[in-house]
Amino acid sequence: MFMVKWCRDCWPDLHSWTENTGRTPSIEHACLFNLALSYFDCRSNMEWQKEPGTRLRGSRPLDRLKVQAPCIVAVPDGGYRLFYTAIGPAKPYAVCQGYILSAFSKDGLSFHPEPGIRLAPTPDVPHRSLRILAPTISRTCDGRWRMYFESRGTADRPTVIGSALSDDLLNWEYEPGIRLDGFLKIGGPRYVGLPDGGCRLYCFAVGPRPESAADEQQPDASNSSDPTDQCVISAFSEDGVRFELEVGCRLQAGRFEYDSAGITAADVVPPEAGQTEWTMYFSAWQDVPLGKHVPVHPSQDPDATSNGLSQDFAAASIASDLAGYRSRIFTARSRDGLNWDRGACVVAGAGYDSHGLDAVHAEDMSLIRLADGRFRMYYAACDIQGNWTIGSAIQDRKEAAQS
Repeated sequence: MFMVKWCRDCWPDLHSWTENTGRTPSIEHACLFNLALSYFDCRSNMEWQKEPGTRLRGSRPLDRLKVQAPCIVAVPDGGYRLFYTAIGPAKPYAVCQGYILSAFSKDGLSFHPEPGIRLAPTPDVPHRSLRILAPTISRTCDGRWRMYFESRGTADRPTVIGSALSDDLLNWEYEPGIRLDGFLKIGGPRYVGLPDGGCRLYCFAVGPRPESAADEQQPDASNSSDPTDQCVISAFSEDGVRFELEVGCRLQAGRFEYDSAGITAADVVPPEAGQTEWTMYFSAWQDVPLGKHVPVHPSQDPDATSNGLSQDFAAASIASDLAGYRSRIFTARSRDGLNWDRGACVVAGAGYDSHGLDAVHAEDMSLIRLADGRFRMYYAACDIQGNWTIGSAIQDRKEAAQS
């Protein structure tokens, strides 16, 4: 496992080489462009320490088959609520591909699932007919809670970011309209309140944005799978409802081996008072080895609801997850929250020949600051058997003192 760090003067040459050859840079390629290399092993990273065991695993008919995409929230009266995407045999209808559940913990380590579904897809609403996933939650000015989420219909329909409101973090109602759309695919939203007011959503996005988000002639979303078309984007809002896309790409995927299959989420910690550095934690997927067969993922098959893939979403999606992909969690640094320099890998498993809970995948992290100033990271983890759980890692005390 490696990380490539480049100087700004060298990067345009490497960028041109990538564009001309269509190949992903490796360590050897980076050397050709006189880039500074930093070798490391994610498993020995000292800034973050994995905590033993799982924070959550599927344990009931609603989540027994797959759990992913956690979001952690501190409850005002004490304790923590963990929201997560799940699928199980008790799903609300046959072709449903996922919904959002919750679990509560007093200490942030031992979580107990809460009854019922927090938010489920709506079969008769095309852009959220099959799956709701990747929640991120903020507090509104009037004391309520707003959840942003990735919303999916059939695979030939572009995904969007929607929102819902709650008075108590348990009962949620969809808000009218769409918060972000217009890309072939957009997802993995992460909410950040800004130091100077307003808020920002960081998301991954795939494909060019049409001139009008309401254009009915949008391209078929199922035809865009090139990770070099994907990047982390951001959008600003004064009120948390109307978002304006910010110019440019925060991070471009598909430039290196470790993100050759894309970036799935980017959680951002803005600077505290008196500080200037922003920190991003992002999960990157590495593509399968050359020549490896990858079963079709239900979210990429426009006919999934009629050919059985949607009905058996968990098994079909896990078969794709384990086809040779790897995912890991990395950092990036910024002075303004818009222009980012990549950093180190902070969480990763040891691969297909190991037995850790995150041996194959570590992704879709959600962070929360603890009373002692450190951060705890919750993340989706997958082992070599295809068991998806929620794991956690805690920040080193020395690192926390410097952040």
